[in-house]
This record gives sequence, C-alpha cells and structure tokens, in this order.
Amino acid sequence: MINTKNISKTYPSGRGVVNALCNVSFSTPKGATLAIAGKSGSGKTTLLNCLGGLEQPDTGEINCFGIDIHALSKKQLSHFQRQHMGFVFQFGNLLSFLTVEENIAFPLMLNKVLNKKEIKKRISSLLEKVGLSELSSVLPNELSGGEMQRIAFARAISHSPKMLIADEPTANLDTETANKLVQLMFSLAKEENCSIILSTHDQDLIKLADQAIYLFDGRDATNG
Repeated sequence: MINTKNISKTYPSGRGVVNALCNVSFSTPKGATLAIAGKSGSGKTTLLNCLGGLEQPDTGEINCFGIDIHALSKKQLSHFQRQHMGFVFQFGNLLSFLTVEENIAFPLMLNKVLNKKEIKKRISSLLEKVGLSELSSVLPNELSGGEMQRIAFARAISHSPKMLIADEPTANLDTETANKLVQLMFSLAKEENCSIILSTHDQDLIKLADQAIYLFDGRDATNG
C-alpha cells in the first residue's frame, strides 16, 4: 500500500511563494496503476518527485509499503530507491555512452543481487518482452522515441521494484506508439506485481488506470 497524507510543497519565486502542492492525500494498493492528471503547472511532477524521494515535501507523510520514506536518512533513502523504485522520465534519460543492454543492466549492477549469468538472462527476457531483442548492442542515439521509452521502461523494472514512477512517459510519442507503450507497461507491471504511478494529460491512458486523481493548482480536485 502507498499512502500520502497532507502533502504540501512550496517554492520561492520572484512574485512570492508558489504553492505547488496543498494538502494532497490519497492511497493506492500494491500492484495497482494510478494516474495523476492535471494541466501543466498543476503539481503533477512535484507530487511524483515527492513520492519518489527526489524532493522533500514541506509537510505531510508518504508511506510506501510500511516505510515513511521522508523519515529516512539520505543513505537509507538511496538504498530504498535502488531496491524498491523504478523511474521512467519523459525523455527516457538513457545513459548515452551505454548500449541498450548495459542501460538495462545498470540498476541490477547497483543492487548487486544477481550474478552476471542471471543479469544476462534477466536482460534477455525483458528485451524479448518489450520486443527489442535485436537492439541489445545499439546506443540510445540509434533508437526511435518509442524504442527509447520501451528500453527506459525495461531498465526501470529490471530490478523488480515494488513501485514504478513515470513522468509523462507518452508525451513525446504519437498516439499509436503511446498506446502500445502504455499497454506494455501496464501488462508487464501486473506480471511483475509492481505498482505504477504516472503523470499524464492523456485521457485514454487515464481510463486504463485502476485509479486516477486530478490536481488543480496543487490541490486534489478529483471529486470537485
């Protein structure tokens, strides 16, 4: 279970204080897909960053699988992220100097759980599942946008995290490619028993999610 309680976050600006999040609370069960929707500037990315431990909320609690992540030390949080979280960003953020295979292997190498033979087997399985086995040795700059996001997703779940956080993963893709990516993400996440929390403007994607919350000016407007 993932629970948030009264999450608030402000930023200073030239015009004063910006309220990015205001007392946002929700819960979602393990293995579910949650879409965070809202217009640009509504607080979606800030909420995702707080959920992933990338930013510290000013107030409130975020409890992931029984752990209050913002009560952890920096070292403890880093360990928790490496073991239990996966991230997919809007532009993939693959390491340009590593091959597709090496990018997917990166989280596995950090966690030091599998041996080299097991890592090779895991990568091969994921590449087959995302339909890109033939691209294992290419560099990211040789990939299309859709291929890049599929590899980013494979990397994000390679270490079998409990939670996947995706920030606008289909924003730069055409409709057909976006739909295929979403169906792939959701089906593989279910198979891996991994929760997905993603931000999006895409109404079709929102409808596919198990749960959705809508932000407006940093507030939860789901029922408003």
